[in-house]
Amino acid sequence: MRLDKYLKVSRLIKRREAAKEFIDKGYVRLNGKIAKPSTEVKVGDSVEISSPMGKNVKAIIKEVRMVSTIENASNMYELVD
Repeated sequence: MRLDKYLKVSRLIKRREAAKEFIDKGYVRLNGKIAKPSTEVKVGDSVEISSPMGKNVKAIIKEVRMVSTIENASNMYELVD
């Protein structure tokens, strides 16, 4: 699955267009490297999102699903401190 779609489906970022914009501006890293929106993600990958407002999120991908509900979206990743 594409990184921008994963961020939207997992609800780490609410909209796919916003996810694409964050990635294009270099705010998202996949496994420590700046990624492109089309980069494929897989279970075990590390995602780091740095917001321009100072909020940082680090997560490990636990599951890759094409569709998720609000209730089970957080099961797709594990937050890391």
